[in-house]
Amino acid sequence: MPDFTRSPHRQIARSTTRYWSAALAAETEYRANFVLATLTSLLQLAGALFTLSLLFQNGSDLGGWSWPEAMMVVAVYTLLDGLQQTLFAPNRQAISTLVREGTLDFVLLKPLDSQAHLSLRKLSVWGLPDLCFGAVLIGYAGTRTTPAAGPLDYALGLLPLLCAGVIVYALGFILATTSIWLTKTDNITIAMSAVLESARFPVAAYPPAFRAALTFVIPAAFMTTVPAQAIVRDVPIGTHALWIATSAGVAATLLLISRRFWQRALRSYTSASS
Repeated sequence: MPDFTRSPHRQIARSTTRYWSAALAAETEYRANFVLATLTSLLQLAGALFTLSLLFQNGSDLGGWSWPEAMMVVAVYTLLDGLQQTLFAPNRQAISTLVREGTLDFVLLKPLDSQAHLSLRKLSVWGLPDLCFGAVLIGYAGTRTTPAAGPLDYALGLLPLLCAGVIVYALGFILATTSIWLTKTDNITIAMSAVLESARFPVAAYPPAFRAALTFVIPAAFMTTVPAQAIVRDVPIGTHALWIATSAGVAATLLLISRRFWQRALRSYTSASS
């Protein structure tokens, strides 16, 4: 009989649990820093909402989006930014460090899928406040729309929200993979923050040229606008289905590209011991 305790998925889950437990134990020693991080996240969210409110002065809308609908976009952005800070960014930075220090060999020698392992081995608590604030704001913004978002609306938003997380991960991992050739890529986090920052407001609010770029060149529209639209925008079900299917296609394509790019990079990688 096969030994399921040694399956790759179970091994990844067990190693990830141990890494995360150690990370949480180490970072929770600095509780005052966590309080400061929470206050910083709260101030940043307040600043984003204040900036958004300035765009709605004199009763205007934002590219056809009402205030509660645009607030939902900010909420989704905050949630994704928290996910990036908690999981994606620490692991992207670790890849560059491993390559630069020549310790990537130890990861590649483990009987684990290297991409999955490198994507999950680190966890930071500093992004948790943004995760929480984003989730709360998603719930609040949904109650302010007309009509208010119901359980079905939130269910429609789950798949594009999951796809948005996959898109942010895949783009970041592709950038992190370039460290195999470039060695030092400390600006990856800044680049990904800038990409996500471009999705803070509804894409419809940008001029046509920028709107096209943020949809077809940098898929920022699929990070925040599409999930928010699925929850709070009253559009025909056919339009919902089209955007959700497109979002899933973009996420699957980028995930496959990140996988192929990583495998290609490993074939070019020169071991530190060779």
